Amino acid sequence: MAGTKLFPTQSTHSLSFRHFFALAPPRAVSYPTNVRLDCAKLSRLRVLVMAAKRSPKRLKYSAPRVSKIDDLVYVEVDPLGTENWKLEPVIELLNQGAVGVIPTDTVYAIVCHLKSHSAIERLRRIKNIEPSKPLSILCRSLRDIDTYTTGFPRGDGQGHANIFRAVKHCLPGPYTFILTASKELPKQCVRYGTTTAKYAARKNVGVRMPDDAICQAILEKMDAPLISTSVKWPKENEWMIDPVVIADIYGAEGLDFVVDGGIRVADPSTVVDMTRASPKIVRLGKGPKLHWMASEDDNESAVYADELIPSAT
Repeated sequence: MAGTKLFPTQSTHSLSFRHFFALAPPRAVSYPTNVRLDCAKLSRLRVLVMAAKRSPKRLKYSAPRVSKIDDLVYVEVDPLGTENWKLEPVIELLNQGAVGVIPTDTVYAIVCHLKSHSAIERLRRIKNIEPSKPLSILCRSLRDIDTYTTGFPRGDGQGHANIFRAVKHCLPGPYTFILTASKELPKQCVRYGTTTAKYAARKNVGVRMPDDAICQAILEKMDAPLISTSVKWPKENEWMIDPVVIADIYGAEGLDFVVDGGIRVADPSTVVDMTRASPKIVRLGKGPKLHWMASEDDNESAVYADELIPSAT
């Protein structure tokens, strides 16, 4: 990767993947591409790191708050959203086709721009997701959901509930809703090439509107939703909740940036299948069961949820 450009088009102010940089407090800034730390600065950084007395895995990313080390941009921000100015480099990278990690209101997610086909393929490779598996999208508004899916079920005047009204009361929130994808959604995001007859004709996508200040600040600056997949240990079905460990593990796989919003709790979203006759919970998570949701009772519910949306955060 060294000495090569990850993205085909970059302005004179675009970020370099070969140099270290740091941002000052909020003000009009440009992002230099050829700033290097001299030996004296490196020594002072080592002193600061040693004084912090952090674990060895944290030493690499101890200082400063926004850094560029080993081709990975690492941004530490206030979880309450008071330092959103630090997210500008991340937004620029996403628009250039980067793949990185951001926090949500549940667990951390690996994300990329919905309209960048090369980034979607890189995301699948980094997470080792098969082409036949669908991906989730993080949306900033209900309008995005209406654009990239066929929408939520509406009342038909024959006694069937208007689910859309109920859904509006729990978004943003810790839910992943499985909906039928519209033609606006890139084919790389939905299941294709599936040979299993049960799922061959289904083209579904999981949609989320996270209730997280950092995630919302990023989505508000994007011109399209973000493709999303949860962050788990590569060979174990367990959530990764420490951004420093995520950077150590997935940085070597080609990750471009990590946004550190603090250590999270391993509590994923509740997954609700909206493609059935009535909404059914196929994975109960952080979002509570609401009165209009039915529960999945059989033993295949966990397998069914993973088959539908294996990447749900």
